[in-house]
Amino acid sequence: MTSGEAEVSRQRLISGPGTLLVWLYGVMVVGAVSRSAYQIATEFDRAPLAYSLSAVAGLVYGFITYSLVRGGETARRAALVCCAAELVGVLTVGSWTLAEPSAFPDATVWSDFGMGYLFIPVLLPLSAIYWLRASRSRDGDAA
Repeated sequence: MTSGEAEVSRQRLISGPGTLLVWLYGVMVVGAVSRSAYQIATEFDRAPLAYSLSAVAGLVYGFITYSLVRGGETARRAALVCCAAELVGVLTVGSWTLAEPSAFPDATVWSDFGMGYLFIPVLLPLSAIYWLRASRSRDGDAA
């Protein structure tokens, strides 16, 4: 792949719907990291599991945002794996908070499948996985 082709591949991840994904992931980074940082600093003993999971969610969102902006095939694959892990996390924590609410005295970003965040945490990885797979197909067709 020439440097020009690599640049086009990078740009494709952040064009069209990719731009919206970067924006939404960026908002989720700010929300999850700031919320968890405040909660860990001020009331960690109240719900350590919930606050730690929110911090992990913020880190995952940050990595995906970085990967989407970076672009390229390696970043696309890393983002795909991370989005799949994010989806597993959302589904696991979402189910856990419904099955055993006492385990979470306070909500996480992924509690109740992200209901406190308008279900964006469950919809975002699905959308990102679709976009990353679709943009890979287009790149493969163009090559």
